[in-house]
Amino acid sequence: MVRRYGQLNLLMLFVGDVAALGLSWIVAYILRFRIELIPVTRGFPPMVDYFGLLPFIWLAWALAARLTHLYSYRAGLKGTVEIGRLARTMGWTVLMVIALTFFYRENSYSRLLVILFMALGPVFLFLFRRATWSIIRKIRRRGVDMRRILIVGVSPLARTTADELEAYRFLGFQVVGHLSEYGPAGTGKDGLRVLGSLNEVKEVATREKIHEIYVVLPADRQKEQSLLLDRLADSSVDLRVVPDLVGRMTLNAGIEELNGIPVILLSQTPLFGWNRIAKRGLDFALGLMSLVLFSPFLLIIPVLVKLTSKGPILYVQERMGLDGVRFQMYKFRSMRVDAENDSGAVWAGANDYRRTKLGKFLRKTSLDELPQLYNVLKGEMSLVGPRPERPIFVENFRKSVPGYMLRHKMKSGMTGWAQVNGWRGDTSIDKRIEFDLYYIENWSLAMDLTIMCMTVWKGFISRNAY
Repeated sequence: MVRRYGQLNLLMLFVGDVAALGLSWIVAYILRFRIELIPVTRGFPPMVDYFGLLPFIWLAWALAARLTHLYSYRAGLKGTVEIGRLARTMGWTVLMVIALTFFYRENSYSRLLVILFMALGPVFLFLFRRATWSIIRKIRRRGVDMRRILIVGVSPLARTTADELEAYRFLGFQVVGHLSEYGPAGTGKDGLRVLGSLNEVKEVATREKIHEIYVVLPADRQKEQSLLLDRLADSSVDLRVVPDLVGRMTLNAGIEELNGIPVILLSQTPLFGWNRIAKRGLDFALGLMSLVLFSPFLLIIPVLVKLTSKGPILYVQERMGLDGVRFQMYKFRSMRVDAENDSGAVWAGANDYRRTKLGKFLRKTSLDELPQLYNVLKGEMSLVGPRPERPIFVENFRKSVPGYMLRHKMKSGMTGWAQVNGWRGDTSIDKRIEFDLYYIENWSLAMDLTIMCMTVWKGFISRNAY
């Protein structure tokens, strides 16, 4: 649900930001030339020279805000996201100020003052924003500048939409009532205020002085929805349609535009564009470093495997990775060559008789996984991601575990969020899926580095590694 701030919000926030920037610039000047954090050697520049820059700073802020969409937020924006956008806007503003002072040679402006301004700006902006939002909430409680909204539909999704709008009443949302696709006006189920039927949409919109209509009808009511939209074709109210797809929207869902055509994304990998390049770069760089770091083990373990049991040094097994693509994954052999002749494809268990003597140690310490660094360098795997599974197990889990295939929206990893939290080996598949999907939804390079550190900090030994 996307909506621009109301005029009241926009005006008050912009005025507050302008005041915060002005105060930050003044305090920076005082700290630099009156308190003298660093002694001034060239005399005190006139205050008017620096105050003359304020109009340009405010103009730069307005331009930067356009770049960062500072005043066009998703309803219910988290405070951390708002702080991030403020910081980016501040960064662009400072860059413009630096560019001006660099090319404008009539006066030499203090670099330390600009640094102080850059440090003080986000602090004052944050404090002013908290105060502004507090004032806006008080004004909204009195019903000032509210957008009267009519919800078309009484389904669970329609009720959820109404609840979400009411939760952000401070943005100017006021849900007046619902139109029912089932019956006449009155008090609906769960106390809903039903103002009429779908056929009465124009009359209700006029009578209740509606500004916005949210059409939230079930998928099997598409014919009624088309007729309703036709009735409103000559109306001046703002129309918004909430598709009955929320239950099907899973990983990184959203809306994009294809040459003016809205496209609803039900699920997608976070690895696209810069994200894909950045993750691949991190994998390749740290993969090479790990190859050098573990080179003594990569030289010694093959010799020990050959000396302690018959068979090949490496065990090559087909696994399923990103987008369901199959690849050959490498491990140091830790079981007998005929390990699956009798049992077939099964997970290893505690005290598994199929393990070699050295294999028990290799699996317990996860050293048998080191050859997968080759898979990482080839780009088939990542250092961090959901653990790849054998196709035969994937076919079983995709039928019995809801959402299982969504884990293939991310490149498979040598270690992962589920593993560092203890969900590896023969443990709950549901918990592993839960942790894998959390990782994919919240993925970032910082999270990858955190998981790598947790892997090293907790050690490679796991009580669930058999």
